[in-house]
Amino acid sequence: MTVFIALLRGINVGGKNKIKMAELREMFEKLGYIPVKTYIQSGNILFQSNEGEDELRKKIEHQIEEEFGISINVILRTASEMEQIIQNCPFSEEALSQAKEAAPDVETLYVTLLLEAPNPENVELLEEYQSERDQFKVIGREVFLLYHHSVRDSKLATNLHKLNVPATTRNWKTINKLVTMAKEMEGFRY
Repeated sequence: MTVFIALLRGINVGGKNKIKMAELREMFEKLGYIPVKTYIQSGNILFQSNEGEDELRKKIEHQIEEEFGISINVILRTASEMEQIIQNCPFSEEALSQAKEAAPDVETLYVTLLLEAPNPENVELLEEYQSERDQFKVIGREVFLLYHHSVRDSKLATNLHKLNVPATTRNWKTINKLVTMAKEMEGFRY
């Protein structure tokens, strides 16, 4: 069995698309994905399955719409793909430290997980929003984002939609926590 992490886009944000994590866990269990774990309220679900990514994504998206009346994108990564994201971080320790010094009270490193790799032309559109304060690197289906201020003040963050690919963003702490949880789950056999 493969450990997957489902990353739901746009739930429990600003009072919209509310789904309780307990209800989401129950939905995954009804689909036969056991064990199921969730992490924080923003739609991070870990589960095991032998199904392929496309089949899983369609099934989960359909079930969320059926049970909760919400049409959202679900981005899936396997445990090993999530671990690879950590290994692929393109920013140097020095760059990470400089960002943290500039904005010590906020998260500075994020990853936007894409449904598929973006077209190079769309990546070029995003480059006009890059600066010394807002940097990004695209590696496969991930966009690594480094901010030297709050993400809320970022033109780069508000223009990620120009990649024209369904996506969801998580901060670096969440990515690391999901990898830790996935490793724990990999040892579990139901």
